Amino acid sequence: MLVVDDLSHPCGAQPPPGVEVLVADCGGPEAAAALHDFAPTAVLHLAARGGVARALRDPAAHVRAGVAATVALYEAACAAGARRIVSASSGGAVYGDPARLPAHEGLAPRPRSAYGAGKLAEEGFLGAARRRHGVTGLSLRYGNVYGPRQDGTGEAGVVAITCHRLREHRAPVIYGSGEQTRDFVFVLDVAGANLAALASPRSGFVNVGTGEQTSVRRVVETLARHAGGGGTETAPARPGEVARVSLDGERAARWLGWRARTRLEDGLETTAAWFGACG
Repeated sequence: MLVVDDLSHPCGAQPPPGVEVLVADCGGPEAAAALHDFAPTAVLHLAARGGVARALRDPAAHVRAGVAATVALYEAACAAGARRIVSASSGGAVYGDPARLPAHEGLAPRPRSAYGAGKLAEEGFLGAARRRHGVTGLSLRYGNVYGPRQDGTGEAGVVAITCHRLREHRAPVIYGSGEQTRDFVFVLDVAGANLAALASPRSGFVNVGTGEQTSVRRVVETLARHAGGGGTETAPARPGEVARVSLDGERAARWLGWRARTRLEDGLETTAAWFGACG
């Protein structure tokens, strides 16, 4: 197995024996050369410059660092002989604020942010690679992925950011009313979806979520309770973020034989315990 990672968000875990790690940009020439030498049969693309707010501040830079690198990776993978590409997309950001929830894949995409527009563009380029090179490809429209080892120092990932602040004995921040909802899906469930997608012959796009809405306020207050209580801080709502998210999982069940299994309360407890143990 070959892993390409620029280590901008290292998880701190060592890879298993026999895994080759290249520290490089996934869309750069070093990655392309490594893929050529490795000759993969399948590529799982999880690298991204995350964050709605970051993309909003400089959409052009986001396209250069995110979308352009992804397109370059697709082309390098195809040139190296890969026959399947599975790529991370975003259910919440691609659908925008749909009229009905949970959002299903038949809804017209209506991204409200540069981040969502970029993910939708990446889906389009994967479709073009399929038609041009004859590969199969699946875009996974993730909900809000959370769990142990997530970087809590960045701008994306309310669970990890909250855990990180609590570990440093700082009050967590709730943006806006806190009543905005997300579809929180545990990282081990997402890993299972990734493996199922690699083994599947399906092409197109599919939601990876729980189908449930949970308010940001509830998640933050639950994590604070695990940390022993304490108050929260408030800040203005961030522009470009959607109000409500939940993802219909029926296509994932049919195409991949996959459903989310982890209860939110259990996943939050596991995540809080991991951050606490690392304090």
